[in-house]
Amino acid sequence: MGDEDLEAIRAKRMAELQQQYGGGDETKRAEMKSKEEDMRNSILSQVLNQQARARLSTIAAAKPEKAKMVENLLMNMARSGQLPGKLGEEELIGLLERVSEQTQKKTTVKFDRRRTAFDDDDDES
Repeated sequence: MGDEDLEAIRAKRMAELQQQYGGGDETKRAEMKSKEEDMRNSILSQVLNQQARARLSTIAAAKPEKAKMVENLLMNMARSGQLPGKLGEEELIGLLERVSEQTQKKTTVKFDRRRTAFDDDDDES
């Protein structure tokens, strides 16, 4: 066997090992992600009616992070048995308002007039 043959065998073996250990991770992740999405869609279709699903998908187009928060909330509620049946659009709007209140930052502006450094008397020259 020559050096070229050994290099070809090594390259082939290296490719097999990468496929087995390194390259398989990406396909496993993709499979897990697709299974998770299928499970999420299945649970949401059992929990929400058509109008609520349509509203949630509209919200997901505009604000994906808010839609994910609501989906996670719905999934947790479904798993713990807090949902009596399918939610309608009105109930979904209530959940959205609840999530909005929790995530909305309340800003206050405080202006202390006594500590201003500018004085009209200092401008005289």
